[in-house]
Amino acid sequence: MGTSPRSADEAANWGGAPEMSAWEGLMWRAERDARTRSTGILLELLDREPDWERLVAAFERTSRRIPRLRDHVVEPPVPMVQPAWSPDPGFTVRDHLRRVQLGPDAGIRELLAQCETEWDVQLDRARPPWEAILFGGLRDGGAALAFRFHHSLSDGMGLVQLLELAHEGDRDQGSSAPPSSPPLTGAGMLVEATLTAADPGTVLRAARAALDRSLRALRDPLRTVADATGYVASLSRLLAPAQAHRSPLLAVRSHGARLIVVNVALRELKSAGAAAGGSVNDAFLAAVLGGIRRYHDRKGVPVDDVVVGIPVSLRNEDDPLGGNRFAGIRFPGPAGELDPARRIHAIREHVLAARDEPAIGFLDFLSPVLTKLPTWAIIELSAGLTTSSDVQVSNIRGITRPVQLAGAQVTGMYPLGPRPGVAAMIAMITYNGMCCLGLNVDPGTFDDIEALQQSIDEGFAEVLALAAHGPEGRA
Repeated sequence: MGTSPRSADEAANWGGAPEMSAWEGLMWRAERDARTRSTGILLELLDREPDWERLVAAFERTSRRIPRLRDHVVEPPVPMVQPAWSPDPGFTVRDHLRRVQLGPDAGIRELLAQCETEWDVQLDRARPPWEAILFGGLRDGGAALAFRFHHSLSDGMGLVQLLELAHEGDRDQGSSAPPSSPPLTGAGMLVEATLTAADPGTVLRAARAALDRSLRALRDPLRTVADATGYVASLSRLLAPAQAHRSPLLAVRSHGARLIVVNVALRELKSAGAAAGGSVNDAFLAAVLGGIRRYHDRKGVPVDDVVVGIPVSLRNEDDPLGGNRFAGIRFPGPAGELDPARRIHAIREHVLAARDEPAIGFLDFLSPVLTKLPTWAIIELSAGLTTSSDVQVSNIRGITRPVQLAGAQVTGMYPLGPRPGVAAMIAMITYNGMCCLGLNVDPGTFDDIEALQQSIDEGFAEVLALAAHGPEGRA
């Protein structure tokens, strides 16, 4: 993703249409249960503590430039239409900002421990679903900012777009008020949907679209049948349980969060992937799996496969900034493969095959049906889908240049993603030549956090050792 300045129109339209997609609506409704909660944290390390009033002014400017940050979610009284974003009439940026003093002389472990306690604090569903917490008191005068946000606001790529807009020049000049629009009500949304459905023009357009599809099928019936058959076969492969010898250690599930951060040089990881014919993402996954295997070795529990779930971006150039445009795939990760080059090769084959599945975006078609279910049914269904993976892993191409926040230099960005029903969520975002990893792990599964940290470090070390033998890698 590029880091060129965005236009005012792009910033104003970040997040897309007011109505949530069906998939976003599912995530929003499932937030009521801890097993399917999808609030994450983007943790930024700062070289010094910024002036509080300057920080408040920066968020004020950003919220004016990106009006979606001033929107709250309006839900219909019955789930006949999707929830929608609407301006919060009581929005005040200070309601979304907090300060926590960690000192004296707190380090990264104390910072992460404080973030762990924040995991149980739910966002106010009546307000725009985000907040920022400034942590002061870090040793050497450092500070950190935790940006907590609900996944229905954006996926990982949309988050980077938001970061680009928020950090763009750290300008101090004022911003005009965001354009006003009439607030929505749940009852009004239902009335409008009913009138739209009864509109003769809407009915006629739907009938024409159905007729067009039927005529296309009649012109080439064999191809239509072949496409349908291929799609059904693809869907069966995507929904089938991964054929894997799963680890009993990763079957443990509990509540809470334990957090770890890791730094890796982007250039070295890229070269390591290329040495085995893979990409940065392949090398990243191989290192993570190698670390998980080493943790199992320390626990005396052998492991062959780790079922990995990863998001695949479905964005195209015509999509608005922000929002959610991704699909999920899963595959048996070869954690038991001792050779890191072979592990990279096997991972690449799995990922490329899954990305080429015709039915990869099936949730876009299924979600509108699922949203009509009662909330409890959505939660149980979502929990069943997510627990089919052992770990979720995400790689986000981030900002390539150094940026500032209210005059403080950002020295690192760590994505601490939600952990819906899996043993670990491991996310990586690139920033200024570094790969910044954030791990959110199940404290019941990984009860020795120091051993896990060492195991992950060793997993990356064995993959990075490949860099001495290969050319520059793929992006």
